[in-house]
Amino acid sequence: MDIIYNDNNENENGSGSAGAGGRLREGTVLVVGNGMMGSGIAAMSAISGHPTILLGHNLSHVEKGVENALACIAIRRENGLDSEEESERAKGLIEGSVDLPASAKKAVMVIEAIPENLPLKQDMFRTLDDLLPPEVPLCSTTSGLRITDIGAKCVAHPERTVTTHFWLPPHLIPLVEVVVGDRTERAVAVQVRDELKVWKKAPVLVEKDLPGQLLGRIFQAVIRESISIVASGLASAEDVDTAIGKGIGMRLAEWGPLEHLDCIGLDLALSVQDSVLPTICDEHQGNQLLRQLVTDGNLGAKTGKGFYDWSGKDLAKDLEKRDQFIIEAIKAVDRLDKKS
Repeated sequence: MDIIYNDNNENENGSGSAGAGGRLREGTVLVVGNGMMGSGIAAMSAISGHPTILLGHNLSHVEKGVENALACIAIRRENGLDSEEESERAKGLIEGSVDLPASAKKAVMVIEAIPENLPLKQDMFRTLDDLLPPEVPLCSTTSGLRITDIGAKCVAHPERTVTTHFWLPPHLIPLVEVVVGDRTERAVAVQVRDELKVWKKAPVLVEKDLPGQLLGRIFQAVIRESISIVASGLASAEDVDTAIGKGIGMRLAEWGPLEHLDCIGLDLALSVQDSVLPTICDEHQGNQLLRQLVTDGNLGAKTGKGFYDWSGKDLAKDLEKRDQFIIEAIKAVDRLDKKS
């Protein structure tokens, strides 16, 4: 079943201006896109207490998305991240739809989570901009595109377009990057950030609209050097991952790199940078090793080989282990926060 579009611009939300600050008023959150990101985001919206519509273009896919959202809610409850009351309430707040105009009429916030395709996102934003009144924030969970570009076809109210980049898995990772686009009214981004704090998230405000947002840029620097180390023969892929996971990865959740520099002293930090940075990879395009792997059809787990030979690895078990580590880390950080 296709999404139904029409020219009806009526909305049940009433009037008002976006970006008033604080939480959104009570009402429905519309999540457009029913994949892994959309279903996880819908789960967090419902846990926060919002009636939530998960929208897609195919009824069977939407039903699967709702099923996945309910599974996300169950996983959080089973691991003690939410109370029984929160979980039971959330399960009753999620519904699926393939009718965009009818769903938009109910929305107090929209989060787009469709595939990472700029023309596709632009067309969706243009449609939503025509359907929604000005007080409804229009968000994208893009991981690498600029919200300025995504909202380029928004003529009516481009000022309410904002990035809300949830990190996978979105029902577990606390971070959400809230990005102010070139035409975004900053107050709208602040309102969205403040709302997401109530979603058991740790949102950060990114003041400039650059590719990769904030953490994506940092992560790409880590990936670039990691691949360069393997390509140079300094260490194997497994040893690189072990060094990061069992080294800095163990402390990063509670001890960021800039706090670390203040701790050791900025004079020492400068000395180390002057010594190490000249030897760090500074390529401005994909590493040749990565490019060769792609050319050879070795795309990672989905083809059976990449940096690792996946014939002897179990991706499902690895993902389960990853998620369980995240869950335990969330609990540990929460316990420490309560003690401080």
